[in-house]
Amino acid sequence: MFVLETVMKLIRLSLIGLIAITLAACATKPPEPVVDFSPDYQFGQTKTFGLYALSGEVSGNNPNNLTDFQRDRIDDALKSALQQKGFTFVTKTSDADLLLTWHLNMVDKTDVKTYNTASYGVSAGYSRYNRHAMYSCYNCMNQTDVRVSDYTQGTFIIDMIDPGSSASIWRSVTQSKLKEETIRDQAALDTAAIRVLAGFPPLGSGISTP
Repeated sequence: MFVLETVMKLIRLSLIGLIAITLAACATKPPEPVVDFSPDYQFGQTKTFGLYALSGEVSGNNPNNLTDFQRDRIDDALKSALQQKGFTFVTKTSDADLLLTWHLNMVDKTDVKTYNTASYGVSAGYSRYNRHAMYSCYNCMNQTDVRVSDYTQGTFIIDMIDPGSSASIWRSVTQSKLKEETIRDQAALDTAAIRVLAGFPPLGSGISTP
């Protein structure tokens, strides 16, 4: 009896440890942006950028309108990320080689997950040592746990616009679960901006970034 209970405790501890490691890995892995661009565009000739007039739109079934200062935080993060790459920001769009614009789509979703777990128990009449307890158990019952969580799925889209043609020549799309505290943290936004702009300019474009 004592040996069986000890084995069951070890199994539970191992499962808890595995779940904790898995959740930690998921929580720390940032979303990867999907990037596409015009292969014919001469990115190597661009040095300055400005903000597109219609930048900062928010859409979706949960279009929580961002305040002006929240939009400014996002703008500042994106500008900083590009400046670190050697580009110069200009306030007059007529002086810009490229125009940056971003769009945020917010959609409320519900996540339903089902977990099948084994409930280990020992009947009152069972007192023999079972050397196979690691692989099978006496009086085991399967239980189904259902976890429901509501969240907001965000899709953050960045376009680089060619002023001459008013056409997008580079796009980055990133999807992730939105956290309200992120929009308040300039450092977190700065880090996210560097990540979503990591693929700009495209490799082989002739622009050497610091």
